[in-house]
Amino acid sequence: MAASTKRKPLWLGLGVLAILLCVTAIGLYRFGIGQSDSEPEGGPIAMPSTQGDFSLTQLSNDEIAIVSFGYTYCPDVCPMNQAVKRQALAQLSDAQRDRVVPIMITVDPERDTLARMSEYMQFFGSEFIGLVGSQEQLTDVAERYGVIWRRVEAPESAMAYTIDHSASLFLVNRKGEILQRVLYSPTPHGLVSALESELGS
Repeated sequence: MAASTKRKPLWLGLGVLAILLCVTAIGLYRFGIGQSDSEPEGGPIAMPSTQGDFSLTQLSNDEIAIVSFGYTYCPDVCPMNQAVKRQALAQLSDAQRDRVVPIMITVDPERDTLARMSEYMQFFGSEFIGLVGSQEQLTDVAERYGVIWRRVEAPESAMAYTIDHSASLFLVNRKGEILQRVLYSPTPHGLVSALESELGS
């Protein structure tokens, strides 16, 4: 009887701990695919890329960039975002597709070299462009686009660390104006709708 009485606080404590861990995990997940509360202002993007030095000003007046932030070691959200871009492009007309430039800016410039980014982008299509800026360039652009990210140490993993980051997509013109922000989704419907709205027929 005494032993049973002593076990109750232990099980109660473990239950509370499990709830706290679940809440923390949900918070980290929302952080990973969420967005900053502030309204993003957008603006210029100019960085070294897998196709030479890139700047939004290279776009023509009727072209749109789909900009996302991620990293090549990302296990799920980033490859899903690129796959969604590819699926959305496949649903556009040829004329519309020719006016869209899919871009991913790495939030892990420490590991994502241009060579690695180039190999990664090729999985999704030759038109996909990977941008690798300095830490200062990344901080500047991410702040203006309302993107949040943080490094999470994983000493027991071969990767050493992962990165929690925002996962929204931005439709941006050559002036750096954010035409639409598309929230993360594993399906292309929202992105297709946004693109068709901006591109017209």
